[in-house]
Amino acid sequence: MSLPPLSDTPPVTSPALPPVAISRHALVFTGSGSEYFRIWIVNLLLMFLTLGLYYPWARVRKLQYFYRNTQVAGHALDFHGDPKQMLRGFLLMVVFLGLYNWAGNVSPVAYGVATLAFVLLWPALMRASLIYRLGHTSWRGLRFQFHGSLKGAYLVIGKPLAAMAALGTLGVALLATDAVLTKLLGGLCLLGVYGAAPYAYYCLKRYQHDHYGFASLQTHWRATFSDVFKVFMRTGIVSLGTLLAIVVVGGVLAGGALLGGAESGGAAAAKRLLPLLVVAIFLAQFVPVPFFQTLMQNLLWNETGSRWVRFKSHLRFGALFRRTVLNWVLTVLTLGLYWPFAQIALARLKLEAITVHLRMDPDTLTAQLQSGRPDAAGDAALDLAGFDIGL
Repeated sequence: MSLPPLSDTPPVTSPALPPVAISRHALVFTGSGSEYFRIWIVNLLLMFLTLGLYYPWARVRKLQYFYRNTQVAGHALDFHGDPKQMLRGFLLMVVFLGLYNWAGNVSPVAYGVATLAFVLLWPALMRASLIYRLGHTSWRGLRFQFHGSLKGAYLVIGKPLAAMAALGTLGVALLATDAVLTKLLGGLCLLGVYGAAPYAYYCLKRYQHDHYGFASLQTHWRATFSDVFKVFMRTGIVSLGTLLAIVVVGGVLAGGALLGGAESGGAAAAKRLLPLLVVAIFLAQFVPVPFFQTLMQNLLWNETGSRWVRFKSHLRFGALFRRTVLNWVLTVLTLGLYWPFAQIALARLKLEAITVHLRMDPDTLTAQLQSGRPDAAGDAALDLAGFDIGL
């Protein structure tokens, strides 16, 4: 079921440009694993030496490297965030999460109150993060924007999050009782939380992709909840199939391992089973996660656009699956040192699967937009606390 558009969001008019033949511009990522490794290792060292306080500077360096190596129509993106400003937001989040964890150790009631506070704050924090990130991102001298209102954030995202928090808190409270019936009801409440996750995810992505802006252009997202639900259902089926295959194959191999280790005792059998358990855990992630990411990236961007610009994503599961397996294997074999190379390879695969379709020449577009209306998104973002939570 598709929700109606928010009435409190002011319309953004498109520039009066004459339509021309559609031009297609594939995203190009020029990042290098060896270059990013130097940034990554320095960030890691400085974060260790400063007990994590260097995190905002590390995040800005990372974002600038990835953005400046992402080209759209021959021009790279850029990120202009201020680490000192982001430090304030980072410290506020650290304090808030510390209080949240402390409440969880005090009592179920305190944990429930902390969860409710987190749910009440989350839509505002998420909106602030989107405004900050986009307001500090530019292409050809123009800043991106986010047009979602605070009221819209609570109307679209706050309601499903509040329902999930209420169900989860009630479920935990019921499970803490002694009666069998109340424990059963508590389990059903927790199942309801997982059942509502696809709708909450749909609301989140709808709010995001329906309000991206670039000068006077604004995107809209045409996907429905049914589209998102199908992705979750297909992923669930693939997960169950993968789990079944792991159980069958693992059972056969475990039987052989137990028979082989029976003569030398239980310790030998346990040593034989441990590698099988590790492989099973990895396989349980290797298939469903890239499968979900493939379907969702294609759905998100294929349904995002406006009259003048649209996006097409053609990410393939086979390519993402192979890259995921290779990244994990090499990261484990190198004791984590391959991680920055893995991030570069994954970013290249996902970004270069996206193509931007324009109904105008890019030079004409930027010339019209630069003279069309002032860009105040950056100034608005500066009034916020520097939240950037990676959305």
